Amino acid sequence: MDDNLRDVFNQIAPGWYNYRHHTIFRRELEALAQEWRAGTLLNTGCGHGADFLPFAAHFELHGTDFSEEMLRLARKYAEKYRFSVNLTLADAASLPYRDESFDCAIAVATYHHLRTEQRLTALLELKRVLKPNRQAFITVWNRWQPRFWLHRRIVFVPWRSRDKTLYRYYNLFSYRELTRLVKQAGFELVRLFPESRYSLPIKFFSRNVCAVIKKPAPED
Repeated sequence: MDDNLRDVFNQIAPGWYNYRHHTIFRRELEALAQEWRAGTLLNTGCGHGADFLPFAAHFELHGTDFSEEMLRLARKYAEKYRFSVNLTLADAASLPYRDESFDCAIAVATYHHLRTEQRLTALLELKRVLKPNRQAFITVWNRWQPRFWLHRRIVFVPWRSRDKTLYRYYNLFSYRELTRLVKQAGFELVRLFPESRYSLPIKFFSRNVCAVIKKPAPED
């Protein structure tokens, strides 16, 4: 990720901590915590740490983010909710872990902030650190949600504070585009679905595209 985007997230972090104090993917993450049961979990692009909470009771938690301020608030969040987490300053496209270090992983609202040349690299890194036959959960913003129908795929979304407006880089995904990318990285697509808060019958207009993906076992 570039330095400008890092600076933007460092600046918005305190406001984001209050605005999005609880994960909007609680149902999805709680279901996965039950399905995955226990183990080492990586949260890449962890932000202020709200997505850790459904896994706090039974998992060894690890998180990375490229924003120093987000990680500071993730430590604060962990202290508030009394769970232990190992946090590391790192880019999603260059994870500081050995091969096959984790039993499961999540990347909530992470990959849509990456530039074109970084997205595949980041998914390859996720596959590298995930153990074979294990799963990851990822979410990205949907290109075809109604608010972006008249926009291009790349948008700059404003974050307004009292004295300034900051712009966050987003690469919007369609269901088809996310499918193609995860398969290009060598993952198996287990499930592709809208967020649980989306209630319309046609999934293609959801705000988020969610995916459960699996690292295949090596061939004999």
